[in-house]
Amino acid sequence: MRISIYQLKPRFQQLLRPSLSWLARAGVTPNQITLLAMVLSLLYGAALLLWPQDMRLWVGLPMFMLLRMGLNAIDGMLAQATGQKTRLGALLNEIADQVSDAALVLPFAFASGIYAPLVVLAALAALLVEFSGVLALQVGAARGFDGPMGKSDRAAAFSLLALLLAAGAGPLWLNGLLCLVLLLLAWTLLNRLRSALRHGAPPTR
Repeated sequence: MRISIYQLKPRFQQLLRPSLSWLARAGVTPNQITLLAMVLSLLYGAALLLWPQDMRLWVGLPMFMLLRMGLNAIDGMLAQATGQKTRLGALLNEIADQVSDAALVLPFAFASGIYAPLVVLAALAALLVEFSGVLALQVGAARGFDGPMGKSDRAAAFSLLALLLAAGAGPLWLNGLLCLVLLLLAWTLLNRLRSALRHGAPPTR
């Protein structure tokens, strides 16, 4: 099972395409968008951390996740359209994604009814999954985006968790969803490692 919400990315990009010409004319660079997405994620995560009992912030998290996904898509599209793809941009994109993920996931550990160690494990497992995707480049394979719990899938899962939290769901539902996320993250890690080994270049001696 390698299906992922990431497979919907081309259709999502089509919805964002009209904004590219405006951004290019305004002189906005892909790296600026990447940094903006990270800074906004840090700010939203800090708000969740400071006011975990404010249900409005949890209700708003799915919309923020959608905004973040839009910004993450636009930076790559803008780089492609304007010929601004750089090695710095590629590195910045990977680092900013991991920082943003941690900023938006770890505050769940302070929410009522959630078992904090599960959140920490999920954050660490997500980092390991993305590391495995990048590691594929080391063996001559393409950057791994296999599911079923890639970046977009995690955004959907934690958006659902935030809505359940805001709706007053009990600990069994909240922690049960986190356990499911952990299982799917383990599955994703295996899928990405297998894909890297299958499509990687043969070793040289």
